[in-house]
Amino acid sequence: MSTKQPYRLIITGGGTGGHIFPALAIANEFKSRHANADILFVGAEGRMEMTRVPEAGYKIVGLWISGLQRKITFSNLMFPFKLISSYFKARKIINRFKPHMVIGTGGYASGPILLASTRNNIPSLIQEQNSYAGLTNKQVGNRVQRVCVAYAGMEKYFPKDKIILTGNPVRKDILDLESKKESAINHFGFTDKEKTLLILGGSLGARTINESVLEGIDKLIDAQVQVIWQTGKAYFESVKAQVQDKDLRRIRIYDFLRQMDMAYAVSDVVISRAGALAISELCLTKRPCILVPSPNVAEDHQTKNALTLVQAEAARMIKDAEAKTKLIDESLKLIYDEQQCEALRQNIAKLGKPKATEEIVNEIEKLIKQEL
Repeated sequence: MSTKQPYRLIITGGGTGGHIFPALAIANEFKSRHANADILFVGAEGRMEMTRVPEAGYKIVGLWISGLQRKITFSNLMFPFKLISSYFKARKIINRFKPHMVIGTGGYASGPILLASTRNNIPSLIQEQNSYAGLTNKQVGNRVQRVCVAYAGMEKYFPKDKIILTGNPVRKDILDLESKKESAINHFGFTDKEKTLLILGGSLGARTINESVLEGIDKLIDAQVQVIWQTGKAYFESVKAQVQDKDLRRIRIYDFLRQMDMAYAVSDVVISRAGALAISELCLTKRPCILVPSPNVAEDHQTKNALTLVQAEAARMIKDAEAKTKLIDESLKLIYDEQQCEALRQNIAKLGKPKATEEIVNEIEKLIKQEL
């Protein structure tokens, strides 16, 4: 592909890591092919993308937009005004930046930008991470040229002729973990003689998972397993205060894990929410896992995500309501069951799509080429 001027892409999406990290993976892959490309991110003011994206080295513009709450709130009453304001700002961004292509990965901010881009006949693509399509993506699915999905059967949400099954984009550093095992052990100050449990609550943390671990922390200490525990920023100080009198020699507690490749490389079993990105990473890292779907998501889509793996005998699932009584006991049972761990490893590996990011960027290139 060649063009006289550098490619200009707008990538929009955010609110949670599940929307932000795929967006960054797409940006990084495109940059690796087109080093002089100009990439602008558009996010929602006050959300985590406004810090995570600049940390990754990209420019970002924020829109005054937020999601609808399930109850009547001041924020809900302001929603129409936010939407109109964001749409006009989106139009200005589009007109000023003149992108060759707009890519949306879901979340509040992507709606106004994709409405503006499709009205201006700019090639647009969305990437849907979940087995249940998000509200914003469903609204713009008819208007965009391409819909990249991670699950089969998405014709019920999007026009069949626009859908391409690519899988979810993930960070490249988690693809070769075996070579990192030794340095990961050293990184966390662990030993290779003990089992390691990795506990994740998604990028924002998970109250139920944290409470379940606090409930069972003495069992983890007695079992002498090594633990990496990501609490999420909101819960970090509270968790630390509650465990300050415990024997934490084998337990590492973080608000947010920046080196996820190291955490996966050293882990024998993973406890995780069932967000789409988390599941995609677990499939590629081939880690035995226990999934605790969040009940606080649209249409209970995390349970649907988790059941896809459970039905393939590729993961275990514990309901959120049962986690406090079951999670740590089941985790310890699994971590010492070599046969079960190996079966889960083999089955989850079959579901991984390591070339998802490359395939999505191939589609982006095709759409740009058609317009040039």
